[in-house]
Amino acid sequence: HVVDGTFELFRCWFGAPKAQTSDGREVGAVRGILRTLLRLLEEDDTTHVGVAFDRVIESFRNDLFVGYKTGDGIEPDLLGQFPLAEQAARAMGLVVWPMVTFEADDALATAAWRWKDEVDQVQICTPDKDLAQCVTGDRIVLRDRIRKKILNEDGVFEKFGVRPASIPDYLALVGDTADGIPGIPKWGAKSSGLMLAHYGSVEAIPVNHDDWAVK
Repeated sequence: HVVDGTFELFRCWFGAPKAQTSDGREVGAVRGILRTLLRLLEEDDTTHVGVAFDRVIESFRNDLFVGYKTGDGIEPDLLGQFPLAEQAARAMGLVVWPMVTFEADDALATAAWRWKDEVDQVQICTPDKDLAQCVTGDRIVLRDRIRKKILNEDGVFEKFGVRPASIPDYLALVGDTADGIPGIPKWGAKSSGLMLAHYGSVEAIPVNHDDWAVK
């Protein structure tokens, strides 16, 4: 199991009760993430767990695209809990990847690919659709622990209408507000899915629409 620690901390910030230390430091989200990680460890099929955190929100992608997500607007009491969450996860005996230049997503994708042949199955624990591009058959799957759903390769196609390899192109067309990606006007999920299911990538779509094999 490779866990999106950044998402889990955000989820606990908004969903778990607030709590303060004796000196007034907010720690409610950290307490919440410890509980959710403990529940994962108690599952029968859990053998290896790695947790990735965005130590800083910005990454090399901010140099590539000015509109990419930043840490602006994030509550200081939430940002202040990231180092403590890393420390707490390590204290549980988990492997922790604190990301600076790259993102937590990059750590999850790398770990899934690196160890896919070492275990029966890699579960990428996040609802982030970006990671759907990593899904490989039943070997690497995407797990949404909130909705208790697991997406294998067929599941990705059923949900998005495209295969995992086409997910980056799909999000480029429809946009991704969570990452600040605007998308292309008038390209919705249906039209993007139909085109990419046939052509596979944006680059493969003929420039002249008269040459399109998809209506």
